[in-house]
Amino acid sequence: MSAGPRHGTIVDRRASGGGLNGSVGSYTVQDDEDQRYYSFDYRQIVTEGFRTIRTGERVRFHISAEGYGRAEFVIRLDQPDPSEYYA
Repeated sequence: MSAGPRHGTIVDRRASGGGLNGSVGSYTVQDDEDQRYYSFDYRQIVTEGFRTIRTGERVRFHISAEGYGRAEFVIRLDQPDPSEYYA
């Protein structure tokens, strides 16, 4: 298994009840290469502004050395169309 960046698809998002309006969630990404599932929370999303990802989006990530089955440094590859938010 490669130690560098991995690519995958977000397959699940679960609200954990924290944050503003209970909107903090945990996410699951399925690795394209080994088909394994890795989990992470919004703190691992690398972006400016609001940290969220939708189910079905493609991401690049690293496998965390801190814990088995954890992803970190998650970057969205499919940037949303702004018109979806500002119509």
